[in-house]
Amino acid sequence: MELIEIVSVNSCAADESVAVMVSVIHILLEVCSAVSSIDRALHANTWKFIIRQSLKHKSLIKNGLKHSDILRSLCEDILFSFQSCLQLAEQMKCSGTQESTDYKLFQRMNKLCRFFANSLLHYTKEFTSFLVDSCSLLHQTYLQIHSKFPPSLHAPAISKAHQDEMARGFLVTLDSLLSLLVSFKPFIEVVLSKTPDLPSELHFPQCRLLLSVMDTLPSQSQDVKAIWNTGNQYPEEIPRMTLLSALFHSLQQCSGELSLPVLAPGMMGTGQHKSTFYHYVCIHLCTFITTLTASHFHLLECSLLETILGSHTIIALLAMDAWCFLARFETADLCAHHTFIIAHLIKVCPAESYQATLLGVLLRRLLFLMTAEHQVKFADKFPPKDTENLQLWQHLSLQALTPLLRPQVAREIFVVGFTQCQEWLNSGRSLDEFPQVNIAFSALLSVCQTSGEMLEPDQRIALIGTLGQFLAVLHPTEVSSLPYLQHTCCLVFQLLQLFIQMLEPQLLIQIFALQTSLIQQNPSDHILIAILDFLSSMGKAFIVPDFQGQVLPQLCCLFATLLAYNNWMIQQHAIEVFTQFAEETSHEDILPQCLKSEEIKSKVVTFLSKTHDIEESAEAQAERMKKENALLSSHLGEATEENQSDLILEPSPKRACYSPSEVQYTSAIDSAERTLEVLKQLLQKGPPPIWLAKKLDTLQMTLSNLRKAIC
Repeated sequence: MELIEIVSVNSCAADESVAVMVSVIHILLEVCSAVSSIDRALHANTWKFIIRQSLKHKSLIKNGLKHSDILRSLCEDILFSFQSCLQLAEQMKCSGTQESTDYKLFQRMNKLCRFFANSLLHYTKEFTSFLVDSCSLLHQTYLQIHSKFPPSLHAPAISKAHQDEMARGFLVTLDSLLSLLVSFKPFIEVVLSKTPDLPSELHFPQCRLLLSVMDTLPSQSQDVKAIWNTGNQYPEEIPRMTLLSALFHSLQQCSGELSLPVLAPGMMGTGQHKSTFYHYVCIHLCTFITTLTASHFHLLECSLLETILGSHTIIALLAMDAWCFLARFETADLCAHHTFIIAHLIKVCPAESYQATLLGVLLRRLLFLMTAEHQVKFADKFPPKDTENLQLWQHLSLQALTPLLRPQVAREIFVVGFTQCQEWLNSGRSLDEFPQVNIAFSALLSVCQTSGEMLEPDQRIALIGTLGQFLAVLHPTEVSSLPYLQHTCCLVFQLLQLFIQMLEPQLLIQIFALQTSLIQQNPSDHILIAILDFLSSMGKAFIVPDFQGQVLPQLCCLFATLLAYNNWMIQQHAIEVFTQFAEETSHEDILPQCLKSEEIKSKVVTFLSKTHDIEESAEAQAERMKKENALLSSHLGEATEENQSDLILEPSPKRACYSPSEVQYTSAIDSAERTLEVLKQLLQKGPPPIWLAKKLDTLQMTLSNLRKAIC
């Protein structure tokens, strides 16, 4: 190598001399592989020579070098030395000591990592245009290294000091490499590619990479920004997502990491502070939004809306946070414009869909950010006195409205919602109309929760009477089999909870009887949560002595059953509710009767003393969260296609024809049979309404037509 250093190959050299120099570099590359495990100093010096000679004769040999082979060997050596560093750090952490020999070896390996990283940086900087085929390798190397640093769930257990020592020189160099590649289109296409699926351990470092790109992008040219922000523009281009879509997609696989702490630069310029990774992402995302040009603004709106309409709730909430920041950062007119658009979208969504719920959360938040003038326009555009707008107002908090506007809106919503519920009770009580009844109840609940003080006493009494009438028609068997009745039941319990001090003992007895029957039907979790939420208010109720013998035993029975429930979530919520009841009630003598076993008593005492039965180690927590991530990712993959088909905002120009499967036919028939069975049970309980016979005749005609279609 010393002899070759003396050789000078200039532009006048023969082709043979150039070929020899290229051959020498390739042979020394093979030597590197041979000596890597024998002599680290010789290994490093050989690499130093290869890089130096490649740069020295760049203009002559750049077309003859096997750049992919050189990059591959460099990346392999980086990963090998990096893994060796990690293993040494883990050994020192496990032994609990830091022997001088091990630590010196760790320092040498860490120095070797930095050397290889700097070599990779220099080589990439000089030969970027020749590395089209190596972009995937560079991307994977970056991700694999970052996957071993917190808060990644796949980071090994090493000391904070060793971790910082590795990050100081090594990760800083990799970040410089990323700054170099951020403008290289083949690398952008690899990072944003739609086709390859990353292994689970690389989703978090992919998020970190995309966030780093967001930090770097403002200083890039408009052409580079366009490539990252717009995705592929023409069919012949390699399919790629936009930067925002790629970030949201990767975050969907990182539910566990989002809740973990991460060190971020301090707010006052120096030092670091701890926050959750969710908070870290949110800050970087909002900062990036402020740098977007007007030509890319519509892509931001589309990306945020698509994410909110997706099937991942945590990422939808992140998009909402970013949208609310946008509403505060931009003009009041833009905030109002977005609010009106979201309101229109809610009105075209199925009322019970998850999309309507998520859009409702966003609209609720945006309403707080609107000016008083725009709020008045909103109320004029979607007047609460119109029944069709209850679907919208059920999601909103009247606390967001100005003091002058709030009483009028509260009064109109109450009148319309109450009237709709009364009309159902006074009419044929068709089950088909229950979804509209649920919307009315939801709107009434919104009014009572956020502006209940504006209701007149006679309005409250009338509403309680109507709720009592609905309790009488809610049969446990029907509730357990019909989802919209379950929703009705939950809404009725929530409304009654708000007026707990006004409820008569007879009505409480009726409520407890229904709740007891529902629990015996093994209902879904949200029914049990609604029951527990109602019980949480019972501490404020005073039962007159004449009815204590009827009410309190039922209350004790409900608490005892739910405290012993075999679902950990329900049991935990029951313990919290019971604790609240115990602190507020004036009937302390019944508390022991609610705790039927020593095990339940022990759990309640543990909760009160705020002690942990089991201390979870960091390694155990990481393993648990890995399993949770895998489970959520699997569920997300299965649900995405089905959920996306629930709401089609813009139909495709052409829709592919398909034949329904046997499973779909079976599901439809089973559903019809269940509905008819419920109808049969209702006929056994009492005389049917007058309109039922006509409905059955219509159904009979429908069945006949279906039969003819089969033949």
